[in-house]
Amino acid sequence: MPQPDETHCKQPAGKFEPVIDRSRCEAKGPCVTACPFNVFEISSLTAEEKAGLSFFARLKAFAHGNKQAHAVRADACQACGYCVEVCPEQAIKLRLRAA
Repeated sequence: MPQPDETHCKQPAGKFEPVIDRSRCEAKGPCVTACPFNVFEISSLTAEEKAGLSFFARLKAFAHGNKQAHAVRADACQACGYCVEVCPEQAIKLRLRAA
């Protein structure tokens, strides 16, 4: 994989957005360092996010400190796909934003 930088990004900012599968993310954080636009950070799950998890996923989240990756600056995403490539849990997908 090439070194992450903005020259490999395929789309204008905001056309795509990263979607994180809450039942898979383990907050390992390679998406944070791979993204050239600082889209991600590791932070605590909200009560609403935890409530939406299955029992097994809640246990998994608890085991990882109830923290996961969050796309806090999703509007800066330029669809380079580095986050998708580096996620060991395959918890991130890129989705076309609704108009």
